[in-house]
Amino acid sequence: MPTTASQSRPLPGDGSVRPITRWGTPVMHHELRDVTEFDDELRTLVADMVATMYAARGVGLAANQVGVDLKVFVFDCPDDDDVQVTGVVCNPVLTLPEGKDRHLEEADEGCLSLPGAFTECARPDYARVTGFDENGEPVEFVGTGLLARCLQHETDHLFGTVFGDRVPERARKKLNKQHAELADHYPADWPVTILVDED
Repeated sequence: MPTTASQSRPLPGDGSVRPITRWGTPVMHHELRDVTEFDDELRTLVADMVATMYAARGVGLAANQVGVDLKVFVFDCPDDDDVQVTGVVCNPVLTLPEGKDRHLEEADEGCLSLPGAFTECARPDYARVTGFDENGEPVEFVGTGLLARCLQHETDHLFGTVFGDRVPERARKKLNKQHAELADHYPADWPVTILVDED
């Protein structure tokens, strides 16, 4: 099996920061469309997603988080060995361990589309994703630790699942309460406003 370090791919630069879409918006809660055109429009979207992810200080971002109905996500996330892995995945296929190889890890999880809120979410501690980059070239990423969680979280987004769907009702209520208490820190066009305020 290849190491995660060898799988890392450079991310495009020169993108523009876009406002992040919130939970509750319809595009966040249905399966997105497959990417069929690997063109300049897609490459611009990916560059903007990368810029938005970094502006919001996230480790991953899915297209519906900037309001776009396409199966693509970007990420820049460390694995269990603190190796930083970056990449773009279109039309991801997620493979998770089963049976005796499946080990769940409880850890705090958050989402840029529900900023400021975190709760524990159990996920397998290993994940493999295959798909295509923004140029239509095949990619494969293998993750452990936080990277495994990130690959699962972002793939979930593309199929209309937010991590709040995976936690008990009590934890969902806690998430919503945390977010409501911090909402004033994250304006509707966050992180665009935050960047302007920091200049």
